[in-house]
Amino acid sequence: MDKLVIRGGTKLGGTVHASGSKNAALPLMAAALLPENGRSTLRRIPDLKDIRTFSMLLEQLGAAVDANGGVFSINAENIRSVRAPYELVKQMRASIYVLGPLLARFGHASVSLPGGCAFGPRPIDLHLMAMEKLGATIAIDKGYIEASVGPGGLKGGDIEFPISTVGATGNALMAAVLADGVTTIKNASLEPEIVALCDFLETMGAEIEGAGTPSLRITGVKRLHAAEFSNIFDRIEAATLLTAGAITGGEVCVTAVDPAHLTAVLRAFEQTGCEIVTDTESVTLRSPEVLRRTDIIANPYPLFPTDMQAQWIALMTQAEGTSEIIDKVYHERFKHIPELNRLGAHIEINDNEATIHGPRKLTGTTVMSTDLRASACLVLAGLVAEGETEVLRIYHLDRGYEQIEKKLSGLGADIKRRQYQEFA
Repeated sequence: MDKLVIRGGTKLGGTVHASGSKNAALPLMAAALLPENGRSTLRRIPDLKDIRTFSMLLEQLGAAVDANGGVFSINAENIRSVRAPYELVKQMRASIYVLGPLLARFGHASVSLPGGCAFGPRPIDLHLMAMEKLGATIAIDKGYIEASVGPGGLKGGDIEFPISTVGATGNALMAAVLADGVTTIKNASLEPEIVALCDFLETMGAEIEGAGTPSLRITGVKRLHAAEFSNIFDRIEAATLLTAGAITGGEVCVTAVDPAHLTAVLRAFEQTGCEIVTDTESVTLRSPEVLRRTDIIANPYPLFPTDMQAQWIALMTQAEGTSEIIDKVYHERFKHIPELNRLGAHIEINDNEATIHGPRKLTGTTVMSTDLRASACLVLAGLVAEGETEVLRIYHLDRGYEQIEKKLSGLGADIKRRQYQEFA
């Protein structure tokens, strides 16, 4: 296995380029299954473990996937299977994205129940409800979702989600674009990743109204054509890199971004005393002499993202005073806190609320990653901890951050990737 070895205490500074969004790339790749002919080209696809796993899944279905320097060419003309096997799906929850496209195009899909990060249950019932609203019959058999429709295919329907959900909104969109008639989706996700998916589907010939709003209207078409599309930037990676600058008292500029996608996070940084300067494609953060405590509540976009909750807790260990962090999206997403406390933090948990007492002197030790964002949180803590911090099980980190150690090294961090042997 790999680990990261970090020697903290260096102020980070410089410019770093944001990668393409993992959370947008995966549904974009799934949408490339929809055209019957041609080869779709997706640009700015990050080199990540999840992307490689999803490519293997598409190839297992029969798609031809060619990757070259962040440019992916996907040809789904010769799909030979509608079964997404457990061996691949268990590695990442986003594999559920193939459900909608396979069902819409072929009238049947067999998708293993998904796996992913280990921080509490994230049910797929809303994905299945959306397919049923479009006329699909759903059964769970031997750990697989078996979805099918009659000879007439999917039919337009009215879908209303009880909560805002990125994944289920994406799946519903990819199914509805080929359904017969009009589909409405109420309480649709507002995330930029869903807007990007809508843009790609429209480029392929779909008819979608309301992208970026909670109400979507999709008029089904008979077929879609292959298309080219450029992925958006990874707003969570960009925010994490800015946090690295803030926690070390440095100055960091992240380029190739759209600051509008970062509004809630940038506002929170300003409340800590950080100076934020933006232009059309970059954000610069300058740290204050003293970080101010700042409470946040993690909520769906456009509010503060749950995917930045762990990193923000790391930052608040260095802020003056006591801060409160509430996660209203995932109540059990706090497995990073015991590891932070091992580094010397003073954090208490009550249900879905964390109380952070700062500032605290952190001291390097060995810590264990439990999920993707928890891994990023521990790396940030290591950047400011005295001495050497070892972050183990960084395969979680590799699922969502492209060459994070190289980007941080470029900003001045003393961080290296090493192999280690883990014993049972």
